[in-house]
Amino acid sequence: MQNPLLKRLLPCLRWLPYAGTTLRADFIAGLTVALVLVPQSMAYAQLAGMPAYYGLYAAFLPVMVAALWGSSNQLGTGPVAVVSLLTASSLSVFAAPGSEQFVALAIMLALLVGIVQLALGLFKLGVVVNFLSHPVIVGFTNAAAIIIALSQVNKLVGVPMGRSEHFIADIWGVAQQLGETHAATLAMGLVAIAIIWGFRRWAPKLPGVLIAVAVTTTASWLLDFHAALGGQIVGKVPEGLPTMSLPTVSWNMVGTLFSTAIIISLVGFMEAISIAKAMAAKTKQKIDPNQELIGQGLANLVGAMSQSFPVSGSFSRSAVNINAGAITGMSSVFTGLFVLLTLLFLTPLLFHLPQAVLAAVIIMAVVGLVNFGAMKHAWQASRHDGVAAIVTFLATLAFAPHLDNGILVGAGLAVALYLFRTMKPRVAILGRHPDGSLRDARVHNLPASDVVTAVRFDGSLYFANVAYFEDAILEAVANNPKAKMLLVVGNGINELDASGEEVMRHVVERLRAGGVTVVFSGLKKQVVDVMRQTGLLDYIGEARLYPTAEMALEAIYAESSAEDALSPLRHK
Repeated sequence: MQNPLLKRLLPCLRWLPYAGTTLRADFIAGLTVALVLVPQSMAYAQLAGMPAYYGLYAAFLPVMVAALWGSSNQLGTGPVAVVSLLTASSLSVFAAPGSEQFVALAIMLALLVGIVQLALGLFKLGVVVNFLSHPVIVGFTNAAAIIIALSQVNKLVGVPMGRSEHFIADIWGVAQQLGETHAATLAMGLVAIAIIWGFRRWAPKLPGVLIAVAVTTTASWLLDFHAALGGQIVGKVPEGLPTMSLPTVSWNMVGTLFSTAIIISLVGFMEAISIAKAMAAKTKQKIDPNQELIGQGLANLVGAMSQSFPVSGSFSRSAVNINAGAITGMSSVFTGLFVLLTLLFLTPLLFHLPQAVLAAVIIMAVVGLVNFGAMKHAWQASRHDGVAAIVTFLATLAFAPHLDNGILVGAGLAVALYLFRTMKPRVAILGRHPDGSLRDARVHNLPASDVVTAVRFDGSLYFANVAYFEDAILEAVANNPKAKMLLVVGNGINELDASGEEVMRHVVERLRAGGVTVVFSGLKKQVVDVMRQTGLLDYIGEARLYPTAEMALEAIYAESSAEDALSPLRHK
């Protein structure tokens, strides 16, 4: 029997015992993912503002470390589009993309992201990701996908794109240069798009991205694309492994980049955990969000020590991994080993790879991220969620290239809308329905009782809605002056804070002074505990608390006169 502490320190021990059939399945899945990852990682490095070969560094050790210390058996970690774009947008204001200073800042950002994620995981704070609601992520992802695709258009047509504080202006600048399109570059890009789309459409099991890269790179070599036709290529890719060293930390930039690191940590983790949970629904595997944070954090820390920019879980490669038959995280270890072989022996083959093809790879990768149907679904589920998704989408587009501002606006709006919703929870005046149940008197046109006013409060009682609670209760009593009893049906009250307790006491005092007795039913343990600790329960009297509304009504009518016993609220 394995030591629980050892399994906690080395979660990969859950893969044991490791059979030969599992080894074969993981090997094939690892190779399949590597065929997609090698060209895709170079494209995402370009998107992140890094030299293309840094993508191979990000696809090496981080991929293996995330699998060894994460909780998902099929999650594929490495460079991803949204995190790469966030990296580029946050650092481009401090250094020119591709420069030594930019590379150093990107590696330092990976270190900060790793520290944040590891700390959240170790202190079991994975729930903090809930501050980024699903509608906010949907709006952000749609906008980011459009921005990513548009940011590659200039490389696809072979014209320069300026970098300013206004992304839309930069794109407009590209549009004005379309007449100067480099025909050979556009042709290379379109051929790559056609190949990727064709294989995705008719032969999805084959590595269309790798085939597109192989075909266009061969064509580039045969046509002398760079020298004879003037096209941009990747050029020399350094052979060998990345240098292992502690990243250079610019302490005056730590504070500046820390907020960006938090956003990348949360966005990246939310993407990773969403993918992991989706796959776990198929494999019936248990996913531990905190352990996944530890895995992602260690991946970024090790990545920072091996010259990687920030990485996260990838939806597309995870789908390839599970569809290729991956059983354990060993498949990702094999993927990393295949990337290692590429770094050691295959980098000369990438010399003639056209930059336009990398742009095509990115565009085709992010097309699937555009999902306006999800925004429509959020609107149908809740107008507030729909507004949060739409505002996040528009804010991200408007603030580009500063995407972090867009997601902060969305997250802030989502929290504000939540508070707004809970400020006015549903309050129902209850009456006895002909079928014997208690229903909303206004909806079902039920008569009022001369004995008791029954009110159901559907929401936690806390500082944001205590005034609304007080007004609703006093209005209900005022509208039924004959009734000398008030029943508060509290099944929906999940929480009672200090402000709620104070107002509840004030309401009981005020109504008692006016000759109205207040009783409660269905209060949960945590609410009763607060009442007991503050002395409110002694003031109200434990006898005035009932487990159910029916028991409360029976007790109320037992005290009432014979005439009142014929009230519509009483069972016949």
